[in-house]
Amino acid sequence: MKDLKYLQLLADQFPNIPAVSTEIINLKAILNLPKSTEHFLTDLHGEAEAFKYMLKTASGVIEYKIDQIFSDSLTDTEKRELATLIFYPKSKMKELHARGGIPPEWYKEALDYMVRISQEVSSIYTRSKVRKALPEEFAYIIEELLHIKKGDPNKKDYKDQILTTIIEIDQAENFIISLSELIQSFAVDKLHIIGDIFDRGPAPDVIMNVLKNHHNVDIQWGNHDILWMGAALGQKSLIATALRIALRYGNLEFLEEGYGINMRPLARFAMSNYQKVNSEIFKPKLIERELDQDEINIMTQMHKAIAVIQFKLEGQLIKKRPEFKMNEALYLEKIDYQKGIIVLNGKEYKLTDSDFPTIDPQDPYRLSSWEEEVIEQLRYSFRNNDRLKADIRFLFNNGNMYRKYNGNLLFHGCLPMNEEGSFSAIEVEGKKYSGKNLMDFFDDVIRRSYSNPDSNHNFKDWLWYLWRGELSPLFGKEKMTTFLRYFTEEDKSELYLEKKNPYYQAREKEYICKKILAEFGLNPETGHIINGHTPVAEKKGESPIKGNGRLLVIDGGISAAYHEKTGIAGYTLTYSNTKMRLISHEPFISKKNALHKDSRDTISATDVLRFEKPQKIADTDIGKKLGEDVKYLMQLLTAYQDGIIKEKYPG
Repeated sequence: MKDLKYLQLLADQFPNIPAVSTEIINLKAILNLPKSTEHFLTDLHGEAEAFKYMLKTASGVIEYKIDQIFSDSLTDTEKRELATLIFYPKSKMKELHARGGIPPEWYKEALDYMVRISQEVSSIYTRSKVRKALPEEFAYIIEELLHIKKGDPNKKDYKDQILTTIIEIDQAENFIISLSELIQSFAVDKLHIIGDIFDRGPAPDVIMNVLKNHHNVDIQWGNHDILWMGAALGQKSLIATALRIALRYGNLEFLEEGYGINMRPLARFAMSNYQKVNSEIFKPKLIERELDQDEINIMTQMHKAIAVIQFKLEGQLIKKRPEFKMNEALYLEKIDYQKGIIVLNGKEYKLTDSDFPTIDPQDPYRLSSWEEEVIEQLRYSFRNNDRLKADIRFLFNNGNMYRKYNGNLLFHGCLPMNEEGSFSAIEVEGKKYSGKNLMDFFDDVIRRSYSNPDSNHNFKDWLWYLWRGELSPLFGKEKMTTFLRYFTEEDKSELYLEKKNPYYQAREKEYICKKILAEFGLNPETGHIINGHTPVAEKKGESPIKGNGRLLVIDGGISAAYHEKTGIAGYTLTYSNTKMRLISHEPFISKKNALHKDSRDTISATDVLRFEKPQKIADTDIGKKLGEDVKYLMQLLTAYQDGIIKEKYPG
């Protein structure tokens, strides 16, 4: 038998016929369980509270289950009360206590409802998987409750006594909290994050903490994630960019308290060198938050100081890496510092802020000695930070440029294309990369940048290219016009145009989407492409469904910074054993608001796909792997039966 060596190794785990037979029976049974639900989110941009709420609600899955179970027995208001108890059990019960206390009858009813929901959401999993997920302190009792069938007359008194005793011994609230966590965990088995955890919002560190503790998550990197991954590895241009964006949105708290980044060197430098700042340009954009005037003033100065450092560092990098073909962005050498103008394509544009005390017009990209000191101190702070290191390690270990999962293709931005619909190519050291090979090339570069952060190959420079390069699948635009938006007049809109890659028009066509799916070895007739990165302007009539349903854009603007543009607060996608459903969300205001709402949080839900018959685990990627396992186990069973491999029994 050609697989004999593998079978002999397998025999160590399953040493005899009963052992291998048991495993074959188990795996074949698992293959016939329903496919579990996947949950897709993207472009979280530091909006931790909105993100956590979407996880708690499973984007409406839990409320859908409540509707199914209690369709005739509860009113809409009672269903919402039950839902908020599951989402925020501690807060809900604290509120009820404040209103005058909670009677035993309420506890018993709530426990009964939550047991029924727990039974429903856990029913598609094996007992073994459910048992492993139970809280250790209550595992035995919860397992008993989960396996009492509804209406079983032989177990009615038994169940009632369990619930009554839980209340009598003052454990009802702990059980409600445990059941809430169980429901939230089992409502969705797999979480996909399609990029951009960082920037704009106030708490990306909190999001990372949630993801690190999630039971089953994968990440497709976005350009803002790569920005922070490169910054954490010490790439100076990306450090400056990450800080500039944080200051632009007034988010110092997560830098200093969340990640322990020492901002004092930059603050001292800015206060000494940038007293003259156009505050209309550099004051922080505060969204749903307030800061006192002193904080705003110092952030305004720091914002300009780090922006100038960023543009200097980028200029140095562009000159060092001519293969990036980004000379157009060498803006500092196009300024007439005496006249306060910049010359672009033969035209003069007046600068909105012409005070550059640290720029030498003869050598505009050279950092001053104080700037050098500041960026080195910041670099040390980024690279020697245990919390940031742990988060970035998680991103590298759990992330990819793209992922193929259950027949679908997940990636953040685009697959760079030419106008005629062919895949764009980038040439590196005489070799061209396009399509899937381009994605694989960048995936390899990212991993090398992490495993060899101080390599002479300068892999970290490619991370900066991924952040803003023309053929970066994560950026997807011809150029980035940040400098021009800062330093030229607002009515010069022609300067600000960031032309999107032709992919964004091509993806409207079904044949292009099918071509991309085929490029990655997926079935173009059944697969879907799932993207983030570009907020869908729903209020202008844009649809998130492209290519006749073959491609779904699920960035509808979870970030508060996009709500005005999109008119909603983000899309999410759920993929169960019966359907693929696209959900649009209302803005998340606060936990308090969520607790007191008497309506759903979702604006609409669209069934993108319905299956003629429910999918089973056998239809999934995991099912294919389990099928392979069964094949080898069957070979091992035959080897035992034929005497090719000898059985082993204890004793």
